[in-house]
Amino acid sequence: MPFELSNPVWVEDDEVDLDYHVRRVSLPRSGTMKQLEQYVARLHSTLLDRSRPLWEFFVIDGLQGGGVALYSKLHHAGMDGQAGTAFAHAIMDLTPEPRAIKPPRQIARGKHQQLGVAELAGAALTNTLQQYVKLVKTFPDMARAVKSLVIPQPKSGGSTRWSIPKNINILGPRTPLNVAITNQRAYAARSIPMAEVKVIGKRLGASLNDVVLGLCAGALRRYLSDTGSLPKKPMTAAIPVTLRESGDTSSNNQVSMTIMTLATDVADPVQRIKAIAESSAAAKSLMGSIKTSIPTDFPSFGAPWLMSGLVSMYGRSQLADRLPPVANVLISNVPGPQVGLYFARAKLLTYYPVSIPSHGMALNMTVQSYNGMLDFGLIACRRAVPDVADIAEYVVEEHRALLAHVNALDAPAAPSTAKVSPRKAASRH
Repeated sequence: MPFELSNPVWVEDDEVDLDYHVRRVSLPRSGTMKQLEQYVARLHSTLLDRSRPLWEFFVIDGLQGGGVALYSKLHHAGMDGQAGTAFAHAIMDLTPEPRAIKPPRQIARGKHQQLGVAELAGAALTNTLQQYVKLVKTFPDMARAVKSLVIPQPKSGGSTRWSIPKNINILGPRTPLNVAITNQRAYAARSIPMAEVKVIGKRLGASLNDVVLGLCAGALRRYLSDTGSLPKKPMTAAIPVTLRESGDTSSNNQVSMTIMTLATDVADPVQRIKAIAESSAAAKSLMGSIKTSIPTDFPSFGAPWLMSGLVSMYGRSQLADRLPPVANVLISNVPGPQVGLYFARAKLLTYYPVSIPSHGMALNMTVQSYNGMLDFGLIACRRAVPDVADIAEYVVEEHRALLAHVNALDAPAAPSTAKVSPRKAASRH
């Protein structure tokens, strides 16, 4: 938009250069998982070209055992996690045999022309007016939601519909993770059987998401303890919350955010998960009372100019290194397909997510469930968290320890035997 007066607009590209958007790269012979992680981190360090459609595919071969990786890079402006799952179903198949796809119809198009300043300004004005109309229409619902927060309505049992989550500070404690970031990335990926995580949750009376948060919290606690930088106050996590209606697979963003405790001040992993579960239940109740009233589109006149300036100032001034963070880490759990997918007749074995760190939160821990597994993808600023693989390994170790603890609780007690001294045994005879 001229002078960045409003958000950018999508323009249809009549001539997509597939040789640019789909590329093939090869790792050194018998490439390891570590080498793949390093290469993905390097690919994730560069911005997408704004003059082209905002997506790129990299087919990466040379892995040990003849495996091939597919790295897809799509701008978050086009889709959120749930829309990304729908996208995976669109480009992949449910069987080794690819679907028969009809070629697209040839539509006569005029020569593509760049929109002029007047057209862009008109689009900005029209879009801004539409956003104000939407905001006015949702105002009554927003007012009712605010009222329910200030004066929560009691349920039949006498308790209120929501309660403030416990152990939540207004701002998170300072940690080495909460700094201004560079454009360089470090990446690590690990997998855990989802059935085992469900067993842990069932035995501890927690949800799958609570256990995932507990595993991440335990890993962060160990990682920061290694360097003596574990804060005394509990760390907090920013958790994305979907606002989508069931079945909505449209390519856009419909998410909000909530803050939850990670209870990293609790040494016992079982008690830590119970504290997280308690906080999670309160946060879900609170979010449920206002979820339908949260607008997903806001008036954006002048927003790009203002926001880009503020973000640039926040990063370059190193304010993120000094101010208390809103949250210490971003953790996202995205439900994915629970059946095996195929791409060009090859079965997709893992579905590792690669997300986005930000100023003040140099680490993003995203989990994508796929075909009975929980695939963890940890992406971080390379300068702030160069050893992100240690955190990923700690997640796996936390899971093993919790699973062993749960199995020990379920194991039958050994039969007791009474020992009798020979002298007492003789006297009885």
